[in-house]
Amino acid sequence: MSKVTAIVADAEKLSLEHIKTKLDENWPDIVISGTASNGYDALKLIEKLQPDIAFLDVKLPGLSGIEVAQKILNTCKIVFITVFDNYAVNAFENEAIDYIIKPVSTKRLIKTIERIKLQLSQNFIQSNLPLIYEKVQANMSGLEQVLPKYLTWIKAAVKGSVRIIPVDQIHYFQSSNKYTMVITEEMEAQIKKSIPQLANELDPDMFFQIHRTTIVNASFIEKVSTSPTKRTLLKLKGRPEIHTVSRKFESVFKQM
Repeated sequence: MSKVTAIVADAEKLSLEHIKTKLDENWPDIVISGTASNGYDALKLIEKLQPDIAFLDVKLPGLSGIEVAQKILNTCKIVFITVFDNYAVNAFENEAIDYIIKPVSTKRLIKTIERIKLQLSQNFIQSNLPLIYEKVQANMSGLEQVLPKYLTWIKAAVKGSVRIIPVDQIHYFQSSNKYTMVITEEMEAQIKKSIPQLANELDPDMFFQIHRTTIVNASFIEKVSTSPTKRTLLKLKGRPEIHTVSRKFESVFKQM
């Protein structure tokens, strides 16, 4: 990947240096073009430097990170970094690509970096779709769709609050009464989407339906085994449950 430019804005100097160091260590292709300690300076930097990404503290003095984001919509990708966990919905309403809680861990930052890389690559493809379409048309007819679109985020209820959960962090979905449970390594949440709806909206290369009530994230499959009764069993990384695959959906695992 070619060099990616970014600015970092954080009211706390130690936090700002920590974020810069973590980015340098885990993303060799990133160039930090500038830093700011308040919202006004962050806005000026973005307007002047036109970076690919802006890492913004939510609680910046002057203009908050949310206010800066509102003024630069579609200018660059936005990642919010904050000690507060109650700004998530507002953050994603302002087209944030991610929302990280301080202190920023290496593991969490790597997930953010991968998400940014995916978004940037998708933007490159979309900006070149006319050329891609012409090349495909030259070799085949009847092209109806170039890029499939699947769910990227799930808005879910967690203990009375709303959380925005990236689908690549979800281990599995399981229907329960009128709700569907969203299970990650660290939490359980609820949504009103049904399993059939999710089966149509999730990337089938990433999510496997294993039962009429259950869809699992294939990237978290740790072990596939067979029970004494010849049923296919799944163990997911980071979760204690053992899932039994219904016979209707066993065929995909017989090929593994």
